[in-house]
This record gives sequence, structure tokens and C-alpha cells, in this order.
Amino acid sequence: MYAIVEIAGHQFKVEKDQRVFVNRLASEEGSTVDFDNVLLIGDGSNITLGAPAIDGALVGAKVLRHLKGEKVIVFKKKRRKGYRVKNGHRQSLTEIVIEGITASGAKKAAPKKTEKKVEAKAAAPKAKKATGKADDLKKIEGAGPKAAEALVNAGFETFEKVANAKPEELSTILSEASSRLSHIVTDTWPKQAKLAADGKWDELKELQDRLDGGIEK
Repeated sequence: MYAIVEIAGHQFKVEKDQRVFVNRLASEEGSTVDFDNVLLIGDGSNITLGAPAIDGALVGAKVLRHLKGEKVIVFKKKRRKGYRVKNGHRQSLTEIVIEGITASGAKKAAPKKTEKKVEAKAAAPKAKKATGKADDLKKIEGAGPKAAEALVNAGFETFEKVANAKPEELSTILSEASSRLSHIVTDTWPKQAKLAADGKWDELKELQDRLDGGIEK
């Protein structure tokens, strides 16, 4: 039996006991994780397609270790401008092993997630009215437009509120907002937000220069 499942924003064809390298997950090493966004399951000649996901299907896995991928060189050049920039990047990855594939009958937490998202969206306008305006959360290293939007919808629209949150809480908000955000590492977000809230932009830049894949060197 094999399955095509979406994990951390990418689709993988997996089988039992297969080891897979995925974008960094927030789960700890040795913990078990379940992925319910199963798009296809094949069992011999029988193939089940989802629309888009298969209801009740589940892929269970165990987190083996966190690591970094091979270095990729990024070189940018502008002709006749004297502009050349060379950077290296190592993607933060997680190695998992597939422990089982459940075709149907699994209990999915999707309804609860939807309920939380609705509550978060309903609460967001109130938070904006109370504070007057939201901070530019994209100034936090690793927080793109989608991640910033997810934080605002959950009521974390200012640097101060993000600074007072726990990294695990922020990771949960991102994962519930979209599976494409579940791989983002939020370990330093409260620390970055604290510096931004205090207006210590030079110290924030120094901290961000030390970050590698969201982790402080």
C-alpha cells in the first residue's frame, strides 16, 4: 500500500517503513505525527482518489531527527550595475519514518481546526479596534505575508503580543492556518518581537544575521 500525502507544503509518495526528508517540522525528535491531508491511496489495483483529500485517511510517522540539507549557492548579478551578491543556503529539514497508512476510519481533527480558525477570524477585528493598528509582523525573520496574516487573524497583531507568546503556541497557529506554514521554525520569534516592540532595530538586525533556518547560531 502506498499513499500520496501533503507534508509541510510538499506532496510525497510514501509507503510503510519508508524514510522521508521533509521541511522542518515543529515536533520534537522521537515524537509521532499524523498527516491527514492524504490525496491518493493505492492498494494493488485499487486506487482511491480524494477530492482533494480522502475522508478518514491518515498517514502516521515518527520524527527521527532534525538536520540541514546540502548547501545551495545563490548568486545574483545585475549587468552594468556592478551588483554581485553570493549567498549560501542550507534548508532546515526533518527526517521521518512512515509507520502506517490508514485508508479510512481515522479520526480527523479538521472540524476543531476549522472552528478555531473561525473564532480567530472573528476575534481579529476586535483586536484591531482595541489597538488602533497592527504592527508589520513581516519584520520578524521567517514571517512572510501568509504567516503574518495568520498571526493577525489569531489575535497576535502586535510585536508585544508575539513577544509574550510561546514558540509552540505560534507554531500551532501557523499549522492550523495552513499546512504550508507548518514547517516554519518560530523558536526566536518572541525574542525578535521583543526587540522590535522596544524599538531596538540594530539589535534585531544583529540577531537576524545570526539566524540560520530560523535557529540562532
